[in-house]
Amino acid sequence: MAVNPVLGASPADLPLYDERRPRPRLRLWKAWHHFQNLMQDKENTEEVFHIFEALPWRGLRHSAVRFLSSPNGQAVRAMEPHLPAILDDHAALRRMPAGSLAHAYCDFMEREELTAQGLVDEFDKFAVTREQFDDQFRWYLNRMRDVHDMLHVLTGYGRDALGEACVLAFTYSQQPSPAHLFIGYMAGLNIRRQVRSDAPVLKAVREGQRLGKACPRLCEESITALLPLPLEDVRRRLNITPAVYYHEAHATWARIGVDPYDLLGKSLKNAA
Repeated sequence: MAVNPVLGASPADLPLYDERRPRPRLRLWKAWHHFQNLMQDKENTEEVFHIFEALPWRGLRHSAVRFLSSPNGQAVRAMEPHLPAILDDHAALRRMPAGSLAHAYCDFMEREELTAQGLVDEFDKFAVTREQFDDQFRWYLNRMRDVHDMLHVLTGYGRDALGEACVLAFTYSQQPSPAHLFIGYMAGLNIRRQVRSDAPVLKAVREGQRLGKACPRLCEESITALLPLPLEDVRRRLNITPAVYYHEAHATWARIGVDPYDLLGKSLKNAA
């Protein structure tokens, strides 16, 4: 039987959940400390992982085990044991039809100079001091991480500060970790503090949260089944409708000469 190259054990031999895992604990002060660090450098992904550890989704174990106990869950896990390897094979993705999710994903990742493995590497820096557990739950945890950039593509939210906040609010409605809302809304408030305008920043974040309620959990979908499909077909299939307030905010900033990709960059450093 094949050995899982990521987990290091035969997938069929792994328990659903290793009972030795520590129970999640809510640590508000730690979350606040790491959020302050994140606001100094929004590219410091390790700070995001610290916040998620401090503000855990209490129902995560139940949701993961429920999915992994289903035939569909096991089928997805068998077909896609390590999603970054699939997503980073742009040569294979480019062979899929023009206009597909695969092409849109490649366009986004290449434009932003990102790789799926890059997010894994950032997580590994955070996780190196933490005990690792070889269970199926670990696959589910990784899966939630690995679909983040795909959500940018599907929702149309960019990687600017407001776009990231909106994606997190959207994700909260699928994976209700308090960290999603904490980062999303605190980032929104920080944006409003940095740039005084009538841009509908918090409305955009709230809209992201509302739009996410209609979308099934992307981490539980077969990504290989979605990739060859036309992008708009995938959006309809997942009930993802266009955001309004996010684009209104960008239009407002454009009228006053504000770069949405620099809201928490130079402007924040100059204000410090």
